[in-house]
Amino acid sequence: MGEHYYSKNPQVSSAPKHWKAEIRNKMFTFTTDAGVFSKGGIDGGSKLLAETFKEPSVEGDLLEIGCGYGPIALSIASDFPERLVHMVDVNERALALSKTNAQNNQLQNVKIYESNGIDQVEQAGFAAILTNPPIRAGKQTVFSFYEGAYEKLASGGELWVVIQKKQGAPSTVAYLKELFGNVATVAKKKGYFILLAKKIDSSVIL
Repeated sequence: MGEHYYSKNPQVSSAPKHWKAEIRNKMFTFTTDAGVFSKGGIDGGSKLLAETFKEPSVEGDLLEIGCGYGPIALSIASDFPERLVHMVDVNERALALSKTNAQNNQLQNVKIYESNGIDQVEQAGFAAILTNPPIRAGKQTVFSFYEGAYEKLASGGELWVVIQKKQGAPSTVAYLKELFGNVATVAKKKGYFILLAKKIDSSVIL
């Protein structure tokens, strides 16, 4: 497999694009580029995850693992200005675009930084973590996102995942049920599943 959007430093030549999208009943302006996920427009899974997400009942910051150029996290940050939203990605070009898009959409309640999964996420106790995992990076990488989320969530915190049935939804459901002890499918649309797992008790042994 050649280089893809999970690469740290995409070698493909830069070719910025600018477009608008409606997410959570608001219009956003995005700049995207070659070498990042879904550069031509927000993909159906990300849009469904962003619009299905509900504010958690527990206090704390929010985190998106694998934020790309930012459509999920930025739309949520816009709706919940009192929450700080952490946005992490391994792709440096995607992170630069997220910072640009946060500025262009006047969003300041975000913290954008490089991390491969959660390896550079020092904070814990997140109220919710979201991810549209990089399926092409392989099951080991995807499952490490889930493991990291469990570790970083507050008790009562929630993991929100979007995944296509054909890309491994059944195995993700089984793994999340093993890891968290629970998982629910809270939305389905055009082959995409939105999965929700709650960290019930931080003392649960994995």
